[in-house]
Amino acid sequence: MKKLLFVYNPHAGKGALKPKVSDILDIFVKAGYEVTAYPTQAYHDAYRKIREFTEDYDLVVCSGGDGTIDEVVTGMMAREHRMPVGYIPTGTTNDFAHSLRIPRDILAAADNAVNGVPFSCDVGQFNEDIFVYIAAFGLFTDVSYQTNQTAKNVLGHLAYVLEGAKRLFNIPSYRIKVTHDGETIEDEFIYGMVTNSRSVGGFRNMVGKNVAFDDGVFEVTLIKMPKNPIELQEIITALMMEQTDSKHMYSFKSGHLTFESLEEIPWTLDGEFGGDHDVVEIRNLQKRLEIMVPRKHIGELEAASEENGGPEGES
Repeated sequence: MKKLLFVYNPHAGKGALKPKVSDILDIFVKAGYEVTAYPTQAYHDAYRKIREFTEDYDLVVCSGGDGTIDEVVTGMMAREHRMPVGYIPTGTTNDFAHSLRIPRDILAAADNAVNGVPFSCDVGQFNEDIFVYIAAFGLFTDVSYQTNQTAKNVLGHLAYVLEGAKRLFNIPSYRIKVTHDGETIEDEFIYGMVTNSRSVGGFRNMVGKNVAFDDGVFEVTLIKMPKNPIELQEIITALMMEQTDSKHMYSFKSGHLTFESLEEIPWTLDGEFGGDHDVVEIRNLQKRLEIMVPRKHIGELEAASEENGGPEGES
């Protein structure tokens, strides 16, 4: 019998997973798996479990928010022998799951985890760390880990918007030199993100519409410091309309880039605090993660990559 490790955060979202755990296990067993279930006990527990297990599992399924999938993938990347990952999203925004067409319904996602097909997608290396779909700094980036968990559960996405709105009147900016693909950009930025997702923080079109997840490049967006309230308003309008504004933003694709600043800047990786850094090197690890996606969408995900024709990622 095939073996499956199920790692889940029972507190993610509104605790919606708890009453459905029995049904989820039933789906796994009916798919032919012997299941080991592990509810996480603390921060970084999922990472530790994935990195350290010695049993011979055929599939790992995780459930939780963006923090849980980040921990599981980071742990998996640290292993010598890797196996596919199934994902049941139960967080607040679930950008990564939405981008890969993983169902929002818990039982449908559980079915996809064991009956879907593996898709090889890119992940990011951030200095010595790993991120799944976004590394970011500046405006709004600390919202997800500073927003009260109860507020997240009750208000959902609105909690992020409310918390973020408080910051518009006191915007920190950073002088950064960005080097990528033989080009150097030096400017004053209030926000920057390196992404492999079709939505960020619930915003669907911020990173462009032609996003492929296995093309070896990330979508990069850098927002310049506004010089006056009118420019700030233009930036906010562009964000609310979910579009890039070339006057105030740099937007490009890259598989390898470096950020250098005089001061240490706080970064967020998949919505979790990623540390303070004055030098950051980001590399695209092309097709390193196998994740289960719906069979009916695999053609669409693979076609996006062929359309974009991205370069081979860095090793």
